[in-house]
Amino acid sequence: MVFIFLYAPIAVLAVFSFNDSKSMSKWSGFTLDWYKSLFENERILSALYYTVLIAIVSSVIATIFGTITAIGIYKMRKGSFKNILLNVNYLPILNPDVVTGVSLMILFTFINMDFGFNTMLISHVMFNIPYVILSVLPKLKQLPPNIEEAAMDLGATPMYALRKVILPQIKPGIISGLLIAFTMSIDDFVISFFTAGNGVSNLSIEIYSMTRRGIRPEINALSTIMFVVVLGLLLLSNRESKNKETNI
Repeated sequence: MVFIFLYAPIAVLAVFSFNDSKSMSKWSGFTLDWYKSLFENERILSALYYTVLIAIVSSVIATIFGTITAIGIYKMRKGSFKNILLNVNYLPILNPDVVTGVSLMILFTFINMDFGFNTMLISHVMFNIPYVILSVLPKLKQLPPNIEEAAMDLGATPMYALRKVILPQIKPGIISGLLIAFTMSIDDFVISFFTAGNGVSNLSIEIYSMTRRGIRPEINALSTIMFVVVLGLLLLSNRESKNKETNI
């Protein structure tokens, strides 16, 4: 029943993306016109472009800085300062998005920064970094003690030990942090709403602007395509995992 409750709305959305009517309550026949109209709608395609671009760039940057920060926190000696840093890292996650969004808007206004692509990108990087840190830290804690010293005793330089010993060991945490950051960026509305500027809009803002006039059926088509793509990637990932287990 829980899974039915979760996936029934998606199923309804997918079905009505093929409805030969703008109505979401009455089936009028099968059509692919909304998919054709989607690829002719420059406004939605532009919002999709900025959504994906900002999600990719911000997640990559956040993963790099988050991984470096996690390693730095892990290497610190246990003490009050380390605990303070960990608590500071928790704050953006526990803090309501509206507070973070308004704070960033005030900050950009204070430094006279023009609102647009750069402000939205910086905002997404900032709220993604804590999630990456929390994904990488558990993997660092699972490392064997003194593994880095052992590598350097065998002749490795600190940078070589980091690249060839530490990073491969924590790779699953880095990938998880990257995927979480990408998902959070795609899904974000509140922070994007307060930090976007003229000429730059993502899908969540675009859909919100449609609510007053009614959601266009092209959004149903786009949502269905996104769901199918994610489902396909998930199936491919599971297939690759099974192939690796079989080979082992």
